[in-house]
Amino acid sequence: MRIIMLGAPGAGKGTQAKKIAAKYGIPHISTGDIFRANIKNGTELGNKAKTYMDQGLLVPDELTCDLVVDRIQQDDAREGYVLDGFPRTIPQAECLTEALNKLGSKIDYAIDVDVPDDNIVKRMSGRRACVKCGATYHVVFAAPKTEGVCDTCGDKLVLRDDDKPETVQKRLNVYHEQTQPLIDYYTTQGVLKTVDGTRDLNEVFQEIVDILGE
Repeated sequence: MRIIMLGAPGAGKGTQAKKIAAKYGIPHISTGDIFRANIKNGTELGNKAKTYMDQGLLVPDELTCDLVVDRIQQDDAREGYVLDGFPRTIPQAECLTEALNKLGSKIDYAIDVDVPDDNIVKRMSGRRACVKCGATYHVVFAAPKTEGVCDTCGDKLVLRDDDKPETVQKRLNVYHEQTQPLIDYYTTQGVLKTVDGTRDLNEVFQEIVDILGE
């Protein structure tokens, strides 16, 4: 099973990708992990990616696609994989489709974890993080024992800049502009499945399992 996860930042697609990978025994592949592994191992593609990242630039679509295609050809991905965070744009999706065609392969499912913007802003702005040990909490769903204090190390909890409502809304605007068109792209390919991401994460996962099969 070759699966792509779609969904806005904060929709919970990363959590679902990990659960899918564990249940079906296939690798959970995120572009961040691929970049880190290639840079650490000093591969040719990794060194190319590093030159962009060191300058604070986005890694070009073609190079990102090459890194992903290289990863999905490794032995552990023979039976399938879950791609998380790629493709993000139509050019990346087209590049992936073309590369898979050459390998005689294709994407089986593109799963869109659908959550309205308002829910995501509420969700993210309720997050709190410990500056000292990195533990994370949520004021509604996973509150610390004492408000504003980390259970683990007793340090104070903060709302990270990334999780502030105005920052979240900006990220959502970028998502709608760049990534939303992928929903139409994979609908046209006949592989898009949408799940309601507003519910409990186990209910969301059960809906995904119903789509993929036991």
